[in-house]
Amino acid sequence: MISKKIAIEVLNTGLSTGADFAEIFVENKTSGAITVDNGKVEGASVTKTFGAGIRLLQNNRSVYGYTNDLSKKGLVKLAKSLSNSFHDKQVVTVTLIKNKSFKSVAPTAIPFESVDKQEIVDYLKKGVKAIQEYDKRIVRASGNIGYNHRDIVIFNSNGVQIKDSIERGRVAFQCIASENDKIETSHVAPGAASGWEFFKNDTNPEGLGKAAARKAILMLGAKECPSGKMPVVIGNGFGGVLFHEACGHPLEASAVSKNLSVFSGKLGQQIASPLVTAIDDGTIINGWGSNNVDDEGNKTQRTVLIENGILKNYLIDDFNGRRMNEKGNGACRRQSYKFEPTSRMSNTYIDNGTSTPEEIIKATKLGLYAKSLGGGSVNPATGEFNFACSEAYIIRDGKVCEPVRGASLIGQGKDILLKIDMVGNDLKRAQGVCGAASGMIPVDVGQPTLRISEITVGGNGGELK
Repeated sequence: MISKKIAIEVLNTGLSTGADFAEIFVENKTSGAITVDNGKVEGASVTKTFGAGIRLLQNNRSVYGYTNDLSKKGLVKLAKSLSNSFHDKQVVTVTLIKNKSFKSVAPTAIPFESVDKQEIVDYLKKGVKAIQEYDKRIVRASGNIGYNHRDIVIFNSNGVQIKDSIERGRVAFQCIASENDKIETSHVAPGAASGWEFFKNDTNPEGLGKAAARKAILMLGAKECPSGKMPVVIGNGFGGVLFHEACGHPLEASAVSKNLSVFSGKLGQQIASPLVTAIDDGTIINGWGSNNVDDEGNKTQRTVLIENGILKNYLIDDFNGRRMNEKGNGACRRQSYKFEPTSRMSNTYIDNGTSTPEEIIKATKLGLYAKSLGGGSVNPATGEFNFACSEAYIIRDGKVCEPVRGASLIGQGKDILLKIDMVGNDLKRAQGVCGAASGMIPVDVGQPTLRISEITVGGNGGELK
């Protein structure tokens, strides 16, 4: 890492032509991955990420650059190059840097680098074996564990130095099932901002493997999903990806501050059903998307975005907050030092309601039960989305009936929020990776079981009867 003395010189070099804020982000990350495919170890790797990014701001303008050369000469050279974007007199000078610290929300008991790699391989082989033994129609089974330890130091022209360390790990068990020219894939992938103890104490590889295999085999024998407008019950956990994509991204300041969001200028207005309360919480202990500090060095927060249907807050980083006359609320993130940071989600979910999942199903005469969702696409400016269902069933007379394949949900986030008419009490979070302007970052999505009174369902099975 770099000394405070060098940091002060680099910051002042960047500020010398009129920038009103300068920041140095230094990162040192070790990442590892182990893969078992059909019972055999197919890969094991360790990679290092090391470098620094410098950002200069002047009012609503920003410039950013990064380097692997962390010598004084290399950092000053980068800062001077970036400062050429501005042509005014120096208005801010840094003379002193003080340390600022935060309490950890991601304690680690067993660092991954301390674990015998054979123990990790044995864990993966147990899950893969459970998949292979589940059904003879499974033609491929694999497991992967990826982990990283990240150390960062942030210096900025407010005279602050922030140091932080965090460890994350995630396992993924995948399988492919095939029969009569039909192919189905499935996976489960829990993770945490934690060390090996999460896998050792809180997960069961055989159970995870069987869960992936069950879904693939079930969908292999399913009929094509009917299409049309109908009530849809969305399952808890990864069902929250719909809110994350269609509604969460339009609540980020990167879109809101430029009036590129359907929710711009709507603070205090009803944008969802009164049953809906939505939260982004980067402080959940060992949450996959949690952080001690964000990538601007601000403490992460629990932010209520929507309360009883009323829009209460946006996710704001300091830079985009300038356009909104708002301070950042700990929601600034980036993949690595190679990316300029911006407003992003952390652990984002719809909070519990009062109905039970059984009551929601029983209250639905005819519709679709989307137990889990897969991939999809969203236009952040309009909230228009299209999501595939990875596991779905027809609901008839208040009962979950036959499984269907090929189902997709089509609509607009702003409309769907208002059409949520039942919210369950079984909140669950699930792990994912979110891609946007500042790269790929770990996030949790989540929700309880809930019902949308009407949504367009795509499928090749004709009309729902």
